[in-house]
Amino acid sequence: MKKHNVILIIFTLILALSFLTGCGKGGDSKKSTVSSDIPTSDNNANPSPSKETITIKGIADLVPHSELIEFVAPKLEEQGIIVKLVATAADNTTNEKLAKGEIDFNFFQHEPYLKEWNEVNGYNLVNAGDIHVEPITAYSDKYSSKEDIPDNAVVAIPNDGTNEYRALRILEENGFIKLNPETATSLSASVSDIAEYLRPIEIVELDSAQIIPTKDDYDFFITNTNKALEAKITSAKLFSEGNDSPYANIIAVREEDLNNPAIVALVKALQSEDVRKYITDTYNGAVIPAKLDN
Repeated sequence: MKKHNVILIIFTLILALSFLTGCGKGGDSKKSTVSSDIPTSDNNANPSPSKETITIKGIADLVPHSELIEFVAPKLEEQGIIVKLVATAADNTTNEKLAKGEIDFNFFQHEPYLKEWNEVNGYNLVNAGDIHVEPITAYSDKYSSKEDIPDNAVVAIPNDGTNEYRALRILEENGFIKLNPETATSLSASVSDIAEYLRPIEIVELDSAQIIPTKDDYDFFITNTNKALEAKITSAKLFSEGNDSPYANIIAVREEDLNNPAIVALVKALQSEDVRKYITDTYNGAVIPAKLDN
């Protein structure tokens, strides 16, 4: 046998013995798949159990509601609360889904609407907290301030009960009309409730969806700020509701969940100074923080 063949055989035997020795050791030779986030120690102490979490489900409109939820979600998650939005568009079934327990909260409406819905449908959903106001606002493409509006100006306002009342109220607050005293607490009004015109104007009542598309026909117009945001209009803002409006958007819940710690934490987060600053900085007056009771 040639010398180089002997060397090759010896080398092969050495490799085989090394392999067998390695396999004879206890344990798996594969790398561990345990997360590196789990602490280890020399005394083999058991790691701390994972923090328990609770998930609450809700429905919120897209702007600004779901954006505000998204803003507070990380802080709530730190507290072990996961907020899951099952939809970002409320519809006429949203309150029913809440009442029947399909969701834990909703965020799209103001309290006067909720109370009316309860009366009609026989439920008792409640307000867990005021969050923001989408102030109904007077806009114009022809004038830059209310002082510029001439006599006999034509203004378009929404014709549904709630928003017509809101439009007439800001016309009253800004010196154009005076409403009957009976309307002060009714939260519902129409032009027939105008007791006096303090400035000569013509009021046109329209379906709210038609106001922005026909805005060029009027000297100024009054509409909801969410519609203005969606339409991305650049019209001048003349005047609007304040943060003390009774039409603050709320977190609505079932009565038995009013003191649910996860709901309480959600409301507290949405009413925090961080969120109030975010609203002020982000929405340029189209959305404003609700006035909170001290």
